[in-house]
Amino acid sequence: MPLFKSPPPADDPAPAPEPARKPGFFTRRRSLSPPAANPATDPNHPANAATRRGFFARNGRASLDGGAPAARTASVRSSNTTTSGRSGGSGFFARAMHPDVHKDPAVLAAREKVAGAERAEAAADHALLQARAMVREAKEHVRVLEREAAAEAKRAQQKQAASNDVSKSASGLGRHGP
Repeated sequence: MPLFKSPPPADDPAPAPEPARKPGFFTRRRSLSPPAANPATDPNHPANAATRRGFFARNGRASLDGGAPAARTASVRSSNTTTSGRSGGSGFFARAMHPDVHKDPAVLAAREKVAGAERAEAAADHALLQARAMVREAKEHVRVLEREAAAEAKRAQQKQAASNDVSKSASGLGRHGP
């Protein structure tokens, strides 16, 4: 049983009068006058049970129309209930439970920031892929140049060897001449 919730009232035909005392902070108000005939003004009537409950009591609270039948009260409660099973209202967290929360400016701004970040990330990924492709092309170009330079060096060596052979064969010429 909760700390500040009083038990349901017993249906005694005649409540015994209590001596008058100064009420404490967590005491209930009790009327010493006889019950009123009108249930809307009678604080002891079951429809007004919320006014007789403890400081933090909520369960069993009657609806705002003053004496609605239990079926209508249950339907009012179920119409205020969201899919998570919690009732909506006008309290501190009511804004979070409101169905139009996705239209909230702060939420829209956050979504726009996330979308902008996703676009920037996609652009960065695209730029990264382009940079990697350019690096691959540059490395391949360097490899081609190295192969060409090696081939030219090989031809130059062959040309040098051929030139040396021609020079040796030409060294014997000119013995009869000028």
